[in-house]
This record gives sequence, structure tokens and C-alpha cells, in this order.
Amino acid sequence: MKKLINFSLLEHQKLINQTSEELINKIDIASKHIVKVLKNNKTIFFAGNGGSAADSQHIAAELVGRFKKNRKPLKAISLTTDTSILTAVGNDFGFDTVFSRQLEAHGTNGDLLICSSTSGNSQNILNVIKVAKRKKIKTIVLLGNKGGKCKNISDIPIVVESNNTARIQEVHILIGHIICEIIDKNYK
Repeated sequence: MKKLINFSLLEHQKLINQTSEELINKIDIASKHIVKVLKNNKTIFFAGNGGSAADSQHIAAELVGRFKKNRKPLKAISLTTDTSILTAVGNDFGFDTVFSRQLEAHGTNGDLLICSSTSGNSQNILNVIKVAKRKKIKTIVLLGNKGGKCKNISDIPIVVESNNTARIQEVHILIGHIICEIIDKNYK
């Protein structure tokens, strides 16, 4: 057990060390855009599948609630949370449209879409990015592996180059928390 624990910790640390310089630049660019969107009183939408869905909910909650300090609630919605919409749209139109239908209904020019996809090839994520483009909504996409198809169609792709889903998701939530801390510094 201790070998497995040590291996996992070292693997995580190695991935952070390998990607930190590139991540710093991408997080900086993404954070500046996020703060601008929030200061313009626009909405940030989040989407992801599985563990990435949980991360989407988690970060949206940090923005609406609070991260480290009390501040005004910020406009953030996770497209992964309404089970009635997810199951109705999934049943009537297909799972590939569960996020894009919601963004089509609620998104407006100047909003922001933040997606997470460890593969970068999830069809429902690709579809919601396409709707965002049509509606002039910028996209930030947290990706794994080499970024998949999402890398080439997103405005700000942040790629964690690993094929280990658990390690990718660990870095994604770290990025989310760093961004939340930057947001906290910009609000009273």
C-alpha cells in the first residue's frame, strides 16, 4: 500500500513539475479573461462528464458561494446539475446535446464557457463549444492527453499532457482552485 501511495504522490508531483511553466502562462491568460467576464456581469457556464462534471459543479459553487473570502456572489452555472434537463434532453435529443441545448437557451454574447475533458473528444463537449462559437461566447477548455479535437476549436485550451485520467483531473481541479483564488483577489 505504501508503495502505491508513494508512486501516486510522485506521479502527481512529476506531472506538475513537467507542466508548470506552460500551465502558468495559460492560467494567467484564462484568469484575466474570467475576471473580465465577471466584472462585465456576464455568466460563466461550466460543463464536463463524470469526474469533470463534479469539478464543474465544484468550481461553479466556489464562485456563487465563496472560495476563501466572503465576497459578492458571481454568475456561474454548471450545465451538469439539472437532472430533469439532462434526462429530458438526453432522452429526446441524445446525450450529445445535453450541454449545447442548455447553452443555446441561456448563453449570451460576452458570457464564458469553461469545459473539462480528459480526452478532449467528448461529443457533448465538442457540441457545446460549437454553440458557444456561434453565440460569440469565448471558451476555456481544460484537457488531457494531447488535447483531442477540443484543442483546435477552443479559444484557450489548457492541456495537461498525461494519459492518466486521475492525474489529469487532479491538475484540473488545482487549476480551478488557482483561478478561484485569483478571482477572490479581484473582488471585495
